[in-house]
Amino acid sequence: MKHCLNLKLVKFVNFNLLPILVLGVFLTACSGEDGDDLDRYMRDAAKDIKPKVKPLPEVKPYTPFQYNADGSLVDPFRARKALNKSSGLQPNLNRPKEPMEAYPLESLKYVGMLSKNKLTYALLKTPDNAVQQVRVGNYVGQNFGRVTQITDSEVVLNEIVQDELSGDWVERVSNLALQDIVN
Repeated sequence: MKHCLNLKLVKFVNFNLLPILVLGVFLTACSGEDGDDLDRYMRDAAKDIKPKVKPLPEVKPYTPFQYNADGSLVDPFRARKALNKSSGLQPNLNRPKEPMEAYPLESLKYVGMLSKNKLTYALLKTPDNAVQQVRVGNYVGQNFGRVTQITDSEVVLNEIVQDELSGDWVERVSNLALQDIVN
């Protein structure tokens, strides 16, 4: 019985595989060595192409740039030191501070003027809405400002500030213009 099954299997394989084998033979016979137009184009296209590669540019040698070769420029990456020049203009840091020096000059308002016994006083309004009297010679503001003149339209001050570049103390004139009081 075992022999019979093997014979049936061989016959089944032979009859079912026969059409596939015949089809494979026909397809192989139809394909020629030349192929179609596309195969010929692809084969011939590579013959006509010539590469067009530009040559590499010439590499120039690197020459470093000396930033300050002659020494005339200040190095921007070094901190500047304030030079201690012995100029005669310096604020007196040892004197006691006056009450009006606690406020920045920009926060004060000149609101009026008083005169009594040939003395003139300026009335300055502070940020906490208090009114203080100052006269010529008093210090006002945080830049060592000293009142030099009081008129009916402004208070003139000489301030001593430190220059940012040189570190020297310089004098500048500032003023407070008369303001209208609005309550």
